Amino acid sequence: MLRKLLTTALLASALAATTFAHAETIGPQGEKATPSADVTLSDADLAALNGKGYKAALLWHTSSDFTNAVTAGAKDEFARAGVDVVVETDAGFDAAKQRSDIETSLAAKPNVILALPLDPTTSAEAFRQAVADGSKLVFLSNLPTGYKHGTDYAAIVTDDLYQMGKQAADALATAIGKKGKVGYIFHDATYYVTNQRDQAFKSTIEKDYPDIKIVAEQGISDPARAEEIASAMLLQNPDLDGIYVTWAEPADGVLAALRAAGNKHAKIVTLDLSEPVGLDMVKDGNVTAIVADKAYELGRAMAAAGLKSLLGQDTPAFVVAPALTVTKANVSDGWKESLNRDAPQSVLDAAK
Repeated sequence: MLRKLLTTALLASALAATTFAHAETIGPQGEKATPSADVTLSDADLAALNGKGYKAALLWHTSSDFTNAVTAGAKDEFARAGVDVVVETDAGFDAAKQRSDIETSLAAKPNVILALPLDPTTSAEAFRQAVADGSKLVFLSNLPTGYKHGTDYAAIVTDDLYQMGKQAADALATAIGKKGKVGYIFHDATYYVTNQRDQAFKSTIEKDYPDIKIVAEQGISDPARAEEIASAMLLQNPDLDGIYVTWAEPADGVLAALRAAGNKHAKIVTLDLSEPVGLDMVKDGNVTAIVADKAYELGRAMAAAGLKSLLGQDTPAFVVAPALTVTKANVSDGWKESLNRDAPQSVLDAAK
């Protein structure tokens, strides 16, 4: 669920380091994950919520296909409960603007606030008034510093990070016949979302595929350097059978390096949907699969968690939505299931 989410503020995140010994997704403070399917509103809950005049605010970090899908899931769930979304904002990856957005939204007195905190330290201060006002806060993927579950916020909701990495490993292994040499381009920053996804890929290859060897590893923090990094990796390892790339934006740079080298052999697996890598995939290029999150389900679960908290019910600290593997064979349905919208027309046309 990365896309442009990885701003400088998030890259500097001071979230606690995660232990990767677990074959499952765990939260930024080691929380056990609860499947999003377990966070639902009963008929009795809906009856208790409807007609009460409750209001919600959606304070997003940016505008994108991803946030649009999260918004759609949240709005549909709020609508079932008769809750009006009275504020929607886009901070444009600006922590100062997010703080202003929070202050502005509080004038509408929202009972539930859904948001992705852009910076753990700045956000801790910025959301404090919302906590004091009694708004129920549900966070997407990130957590303000020092906030306590059940006191300051209702839940964190994110992807099933372990499954995203594992599915990427399974897809790449299948594409290369479960044997060969692969390169591993991971996110070189302390951020629990990408760290868990990357480590899950690596541990799955090492544990489940003894005939596949990771022969080249390289960290990346700036997607703009992806082509340069991949070119160097291919120069030293021209016989690579596959490459894992931490998310779709740098995967585009890796594709450019393969094309420049005339390499049609090495298969790429990456995470998060994007038109350029999707187009290469359906044209039978180097990209063999893209593992994505279910963004619409993220929004639904966020809204449900906030409303359950509003009803005084206990909510799990850390909730994860499922992952899915998108290939040429299921690109239309997969795009829709992930982002609640049709795949780009260029991708649909090329897939015919």
